This record gives sequence, structure tokens and C-alpha cells, in this order.
Amino acid sequence: MADERDQPPLRTPPPSPPQRRRQVAVTVALIVLIAALSFANVLLPVGSAVQSIPYSSFLSLVEHNRVEHVVISSGQVSGDYRTATGLQPFVATRPPGLQDPQLLPLLERHHVDFTGNQPSPVATFFENFILSWALPLVLLFGLWGLAFRRFGAGAGAMSLGRSRHKVYDRHDLKTTFEDVAGVDEAVEELREVVDFLRQPERYARLGARIPKGVLLAGPPGTGKTLLARAVAGEAGVPFFYLPGSSFVEMFVGLGAARVRDLFEEAKSKAPCLVFIDEIDTIGKSRAGAAAASVGGHDEREQTLTQLLTEMDGFDPSAGVIIMAATNRPEVLDPALLRPGRFDRQIVVDRPDRRGREAILRVHARHVRLGPDADLGTIAARTPGFAGAELANVINEAALLAARRGRALVGMQELEEAVDRVSMGLERRSRAITPAERRRVAYHELGHALVALACPYADPVHRVSIVPRGVAALGVTQQLPAEDRYLLTQPELEDRLAVMMGGRAAERLVFDSVSSGAQNDIEQATVLARRMVEQFGMSEQLGPIAISSAETFLDGSGQPLLRSPKLIANAEEQAHALLRAADERASALLAQRQEDLDRLAEVLLERETIEGPELQRLLSERRSPVGQSAPEVIS
Repeated sequence: MADERDQPPLRTPPPSPPQRRRQVAVTVALIVLIAALSFANVLLPVGSAVQSIPYSSFLSLVEHNRVEHVVISSGQVSGDYRTATGLQPFVATRPPGLQDPQLLPLLERHHVDFTGNQPSPVATFFENFILSWALPLVLLFGLWGLAFRRFGAGAGAMSLGRSRHKVYDRHDLKTTFEDVAGVDEAVEELREVVDFLRQPERYARLGARIPKGVLLAGPPGTGKTLLARAVAGEAGVPFFYLPGSSFVEMFVGLGAARVRDLFEEAKSKAPCLVFIDEIDTIGKSRAGAAAASVGGHDEREQTLTQLLTEMDGFDPSAGVIIMAATNRPEVLDPALLRPGRFDRQIVVDRPDRRGREAILRVHARHVRLGPDADLGTIAARTPGFAGAELANVINEAALLAARRGRALVGMQELEEAVDRVSMGLERRSRAITPAERRRVAYHELGHALVALACPYADPVHRVSIVPRGVAALGVTQQLPAEDRYLLTQPELEDRLAVMMGGRAAERLVFDSVSSGAQNDIEQATVLARRMVEQFGMSEQLGPIAISSAETFLDGSGQPLLRSPKLIANAEEQAHALLRAADERASALLAQRQEDLDRLAEVLLERETIEGPELQRLLSERRSPVGQSAPEVIS
């Protein structure tokens, strides 16, 4: 699947800086004007150095006949007093609430000219009304408007109900089906939608009705969003994109308003494609077992009801196609999936080997690959990888080559990129004692030799004792010859034996087991339980399903026939399978203990042995001089 990061930026409404600057300037001017008018009664002449003195010092200056004149107001006393160099302006703050009846007689006795300062009516008005009432209200409404502006892209409270979709213009969309690989069946299903968006009159003339809604269901990273973009790009129509979470807010009814706004704009720009990502956010089932498991929410249900109403309300010939994507289709409300709404459901699953190779080639178009780079081998090494993971493999390989100063991306970088994506970074700095390192070598070779001895096991690709990730001290990689969709009982039993091979090798060589087999035992236990409880591979219990596998497109969850006795018998049968696999692995390794010891020394020296090299070493050991080597079962 092609990378979505190369798409053009989303078109969003441009901001209006001049309007914002004008609002800020008006606010600042208003504050300055209020402050100037409020304190106009205490402003002093410009150019004089006014000295602030205590009120007691002012009274002392009067007693010493040094004060010339004063201006008395309710809060302060100002004037001039004599110094050796001339008159000095001063201001003294009167104590709050001070009633001094002796001040005026004191000034008269010392022949000081005095007068009063009465605030102007304008200043009194601004001080008593504007500062006490108007300014707080202005600030309150300003904060209120700013808070509402943060909820939406536009200005004002009415923008809350506007849909938060992002629109790609037909000229901005460059993604086509050529950028999509590995999902050929889904592409063929969607070509009909593209044809309708291009030529709606062709279908209207024949009376055919195109599906209103298309649901893309699949695991994460398989390219559902990319497919929707490719449909819009192929059809050359506007592309409305929004996640399901953008409908639900803390305000009741807001999601329904946004649904209405979305459909109104979509109808005005028809033909167009509306894509809702993660629709399970608003489309969860409202009743039954699914509702009990996921819970309910009134706002979400109102939004879902409005979405169902809008999908019923518009004419299918209007040229509006609704596409949605989800990773959990089993939790969707049945009303969404009925004919007339999302009546076409397309599964976008993980690609097979051929699809993985095609995806790797799409992502490698802009990467300089070396002549030794074999994308087919990389595709075989990555079963179960989705398109996003394969894109990450190519990117990691390019980063490794650039870090090493290579001119081309070679096979070595691709192999290491697969290991890094699947198992994590190499941890060569991890301090491992020689005894632990030796035990890890025997453990991994135990897996490898059992896999080579089992007729239905996948071929060994690589054995390594280089630590990776958080807890992996070594790894044995098996490369399946082809993708498998059915597994027989002998094949599953061989897998169990391979999983037990590491533990059996430790017990054979060191007469004890370690905690390194924890993950092996967990995986083997899960597989053994599935063989008994789901696949009916137990002779004692027979063909009966005790537990159901989690289905992808059916979330009905019908209860199965279960009883404590039946569960106990199933656990005994799973335990018997695990013990048989452990005994089989021990027997196979006991016959190959010399090979195990010899290969362990080679692995401790090299740290990594490739699959062909491992088979060559075994062939050399088993072939007498002058005889051909026996065929190694793999």
C-alpha cells in the first residue's frame, strides 16, 4: 500500500490577522483611555521631579515654615517646599480615612497657601461606573468569545455546530489505484463506485441505484484510508475526510448538528466522496449483547440516529457516496449495515505473499535499491505484515543504508529492517555472561534442529543469538515456503515440537531448564488449547467446539455448550499434547546431540547462522568421504 504521507496538505480556511490586530488595538486603547481619565485628577505638571515624602515629614516641614503652598485632595497632599537650591515639588499620601481638623489651622498659622482638588465629573463617572461595571463586563465577554472561538475553525458560538471535516479539492488529490497494491479484490469492488462518480447519468438512465454507503473493514494498517483517497482521485471529485471522534463532544446535540452540516455541504458539492474514519466511534450497537459490552451514551446515540436519517434522506442519484472504515465491524449497529445504508461491505485484509511483494515495490519506487535486493524474499519473510508495516520496512532499510554511507539499499539492510520491525533493535550492548550466552545458543539451536527433523515444519531461515528488543536474547526464524490458509494436525503437532525444542535442548545439555522458554511455552499452550477446543483435534473429546474464535465480521457471540467437566477434559487433552511435543523434541535432539554441540560452538563464534549455511554444516558432518550427503528434511 502506498504511503499516505506524500499527500498534499489539507485545505483549511486562512486566518484573518488584520481583524485580530484591530481587535487587540481597540482593547488596548480602551484600557489606556480609562486609566488616563481615572487618574487625571492626580497628574502633575510635566518636567518637574516630584519627590514622594511621608505624611509626617510634610507636617514637620510645615512646622519649620519651609512649605510654600499645598494642594489638598481626598487621598494626598502635594505642593512645593524650600530647599537650599530652591523649591522642590513633593507629594505625600494621606492615611486612609484620616480626619485631620488641625491641618488647616496649622497651615494658616504658618502662612501656607493652600487649595483643594475636586475630581472632575467625567473622571468620577469613569472611576465609579466604567472601572466598577463596564470594564469587568468587557473582559468577561471577551474571555467568553475567546473560549467559544477555540471550539471551531470559525468565529463565534454558532461555529460549534459546524462539521470539522477537511476537504481535498479534486486538483489536490494525486492518489490513484496505481498507488494501491496487495488488495486487488477491494480495488475491483471500488471501480464501480469510481465509474458512478464519473458518469452518474449512465446509471440513472438505466434505473440502477449505486450503493449509498461502502464500509471498508480490516485490520489496522491495511490501507483503508488510502483506498478511499484513491477512489476520489480516480473519480476526480472532492474528498471529505473526518474521523468519527469529531462528531462527539461534551455538548448534547452537537454531533447531530455536525452530521447535518456535513451532508448539506456534501450535497452542495456533489458529486463527491465523504469518508468517515473509525466509524465505530459513533456507530456502536445500541441494543443487544454488543451494547452491554461497549456501553451506551446518549450523545453518541443521537449522532448515530442523525447519521442514519441523513443516509435515508438523500437521493442516491445525487452523486454523494459515503465511505467508512473500521477495525471492529462486529460492534457496529445493525441499522448501519442494512441495505440502503452501508449496503456494500469490503474486507481489506492483510496481503498474501504476492501482494506483499507488490506493496514493497510500490514503496520502493523512490528508493535506490542495489542489485542484490530481492523483494520477493523479503515478502516471504514478512507473513502477516500489513501495508503500513511493509512501508516501515522499506523506510528502515533506507535509513540504515544512509547511516552506513551506502549509495544503494542492499539486501543486508532489508533483512535487518525486517528484524528491526518485527523484533526490535539489536542490543549488542546488553551485558550477558558467557554461561547465559552458551545456554541461549543451545536453546536456539534446539528449535532449529527440531524444525529440520520434523517433516512438516517450515524451513529454518536464520539462527541468531544477538539480543533484540526488550527481552529477546536470541531468535530462530523460519521462512514458510508459501502462505498457508489451512493447517493439518501433523503440521500443528510439528509446530508444537519446534516450540518445545529450545527447552528440550537446555534440559539435555545442562540438566535444567531456564526462564528463557517462557514465551515458547505460552505460544505452545495457546496453540494446544485451540487444537482441542476449536479445531476438534482430540480423539477423546471428538469434534466439539468448546470455545469460539473471535470472528472478524460477525459479533453475534452465540454461547457454546460448556460444562466444568468438559473444560477439565479439554485442559487434560491440551496438557497431553504439550507433553507429547516435549517428549518428541527431546527424543529428536538426543539423536542429534553431536550436531547440537558442534553447531553451538559455531554459533557462539559467528552469532548468526543462515539457513543454507546451517544445512551445509549438517551435510558435511553426516557425509562420509566419497559419498553424497543425505537429503536434509526441512
